[in-house]
Amino acid sequence: MKLNTRQWGSGDRVAVLVHGIMADSRCWWRVGPALAGRGYRVIAVDLPGHGDSPRGGDEADYAPEALAASVLESVPAEPELAIGHSLGGLTLGLAVERLRPGRAIYSDPAFRLPVVDGVPMTEMLARGKDATREQVAASHPGFPADEVEVELEMLESWDVATALALGGFSGRDFTPEPVVPSLVQLADPSFLVSPGFAAELKERGFEVRIVPGAEHTVHRHLFDGFMASIDDWL
Repeated sequence: MKLNTRQWGSGDRVAVLVHGIMADSRCWWRVGPALAGRGYRVIAVDLPGHGDSPRGGDEADYAPEALAASVLESVPAEPELAIGHSLGGLTLGLAVERLRPGRAIYSDPAFRLPVVDGVPMTEMLARGKDATREQVAASHPGFPADEVEVELEMLESWDVATALALGGFSGRDFTPEPVVPSLVQLADPSFLVSPGFAAELKERGFEVRIVPGAEHTVHRHLFDGFMASIDDWL
C-alpha cells in the first residue's frame, strides 16, 4: 500500500518518521522542522488507516507486517535516520532489516503489544476515537494546547479498525534485532517497556535512555527532552 507522506526540508540526508496508533504524520509537527534544521530531508508517513493514507480492505491490511511493507513501499531505502514511536517503533522494527537506515531510534516502542486484564490494549484505545477536547486534555495533562488540537484532528482521520485488527497480535513479541545502531528511548515510566525488558534490550545490543518525566508520547509531551535525548544520534 502506497502511503501518504509529509515532508520537511531538502537536505542531503534523509530521515524517516513513523507515528504510533491513533496518530499520523502531523504528530511530528515540531520534530520534522527541527530535523530539517539539522540538514535532513524529513519524510513522515501516515500508516494505513491513519491520516490521509488509504483504508484497509480487510484486517490483513492492518497486520504489523503489512504496516511495515507499506512503509518500505513509501520511503527511500537506506535513509540516514529512522525514528518510530510506539506502534511506529514496532513497524520500524519489522522493516529495519530491509530499510537499512544508518541509525534507528525507537521511541517508547510497542515491541510487545500489551494485554490489560485479558483485553488487548489496542482494543481499549478504540474507545478514544470520539474523545472530546476536555477528555484529550485530561488524558495528556502535560500537552501544550497546540498538541491537544493536533490530537483531535488526528483522531478524526483515524480508522478505528486498525486498533481492532491489531488486537489479535497482542501478547506476541516483535522485538527486532539491532541490525543497525539502535537507540530505545523510554517514557518515565514506560507502560510498554518494563525495567526488566529494558535490561533485556541492553543485553541484546540496544542503547536505552529514559527521558525524565516524559509520558508515552515523548516527542509531543516533552519536545525539548525528546530532542536532547537523541541529539548525539542525529
